[in-house]
Amino acid sequence: MDTKEILYELRTKKGMSQDEVAEKVFVTRQAVSRWENGETVPNTETLKLLSELFGVSINTLLGAPRQLICQCCGMPLEEGIFARNQDGTLNEDYCKWCYADGEYVYSDMDDLIDVCIPHMVKEGFSEEQARAYMKEMLPKLDYWKRYKELSDDGQFEAFKQKLIEEINDLHIEGMPKVEKLNALVGKYVNLQFRLPNGMNAKFLDDETTYLGNQLESEFGSDRCFGVLANMNFILICTYGAEGADPELVIYKKR
Repeated sequence: MDTKEILYELRTKKGMSQDEVAEKVFVTRQAVSRWENGETVPNTETLKLLSELFGVSINTLLGAPRQLICQCCGMPLEEGIFARNQDGTLNEDYCKWCYADGEYVYSDMDDLIDVCIPHMVKEGFSEEQARAYMKEMLPKLDYWKRYKELSDDGQFEAFKQKLIEEINDLHIEGMPKVEKLNALVGKYVNLQFRLPNGMNAKFLDDETTYLGNQLESEFGSDRCFGVLANMNFILICTYGAEGADPELVIYKKR
């Protein structure tokens, strides 16, 4: 679709009038009308405001003229997996798994490769092919080329290690020691737990990126331990295959 069609569709889906959109992005109703008629396109600053208003990338607003990829892991980017900056705005350079609300998740290229390989194997790569491909591709991406400039001198890695220590200090029976925490997007791990009062509850935000891991139970059962954490809490649960029958073990505020 062209920009005019995209803007019209986004506005009507949101149930907004042209006047309401105009007020939100500080232009006249006539300007919005001209965009939707294809007479003009918004300028760069207005595109940023429209991106925030509709929750889509500027690339999408322009009809996706470029194939964007994450500049850390190389994943093709599309709506729903763009990262967000600390102020909540979309970041069109990274995916949610590599850039979590203003923080770069990976400081070691080999760690990132180890996380990506199982997903690539599911897509038909052999482990050797996947590792070779990632080893060749990652150094060409902006994050790794500019790592010294963009990295935080290990601060985020130190935070992850502190979380790991806190989690292991809980000494959950049957749960192996946590060695790594990976980026996990809330949408994919937001399980619904049944509380003692009979109510069902979710504890995560679908749009937020957390740190976590899945661990096999030391009891040898078919249930796994799920670990999730961020600056505010630690959540540990168990579940069956594909997240079935989840049970909350602990939810601890930090």
